[in-house]
Amino acid sequence: MFSREAVGKLRAARSLVVLTGAGVSAESGVPTFRGAGGLWRNHDAMSLASVQAFVKDPKLVWEFYNWRREVLAPLKPNPGHYALAAIEARVPRFTLVTQNIDNLHREAGSKNLIELHGNIWRVRCSDMDCEDALFPKENRQVPIAPLPPACGRCGAPLRPHIVWFGEMLDPENLRSAMLAVSECDYLIVAGTSAVVQPAASMPLLARKAGAFVLEVNPEPTELSGLLDECVNAPSGEALPQLAEAAYGG
Repeated sequence: MFSREAVGKLRAARSLVVLTGAGVSAESGVPTFRGAGGLWRNHDAMSLASVQAFVKDPKLVWEFYNWRREVLAPLKPNPGHYALAAIEARVPRFTLVTQNIDNLHREAGSKNLIELHGNIWRVRCSDMDCEDALFPKENRQVPIAPLPPACGRCGAPLRPHIVWFGEMLDPENLRSAMLAVSECDYLIVAGTSAVVQPAASMPLLARKAGAFVLEVNPEPTELSGLLDECVNAPSGEALPQLAEAAYGG
């Protein structure tokens, strides 16, 4: 499935970055709301993921996220998640940059993880003047009640610790991710079309800096022709084979 060059360079890699997207989580049963059928109770699910929607009706937005948490709660990491955790243990410098919010990489054992879009299992105060707006806290309650939940410090509504449409990424997370990409000697892009910035720029930045860039995705993407190697297969199938080829059992 993988070329000798891809396997050999992974085995020799000293600094590895992996960029993952929704395709990795989809193999665990995580639904996506992009495209046709992205509705929840006749609402455009993507329109609920915004500050404007939360200000207008925080209870409705929390009902949506309660439902998402209920869907995610029983799901488990798949072989692709576990393969990345195994690869991390073999590489001196490893950074996993994910666009997913489901926490499955962490549950699979990944340690050096940058969650660009946040984590659905964390909450923070929605009032930016409150100290707790800066310190997200884990909350595994399913479902959360009452709605909307209130900040224990100031009483303002809590919100999911997720980057909503129209919001900026956490600047420290973005800086750390871009630095890791610019300094790596191998980059794996898995389960993402990487067409949305800033993720779209990461594979090209790594390649410009001299890294070997491998794409793993069921279908070709707009980046495929610009990278070193592209394997069209599900990440849950391909990544375990890559780890086995590079490091053995």
